Amino acid sequence: MSAAAQRALAEAAERRKAAESAATLPEELGGPKGPEPTRYGDWEKKGIAHDF
Repeated sequence: MSAAAQRALAEAAERRKAAESAATLPEELGGPKGPEPTRYGDWEKKGIAHDF
């Protein structure tokens, strides 16, 4: 295996490890109730979308 391939595999392993640790973040306290208000790229509150 070439040195470039080994570096790529090591970088991919680091990215996977970082993604797994990000998935274990604690639940947000005081956040919005219900679905994420920015899920469509706009801020939505009570059915009204605000585009910034």
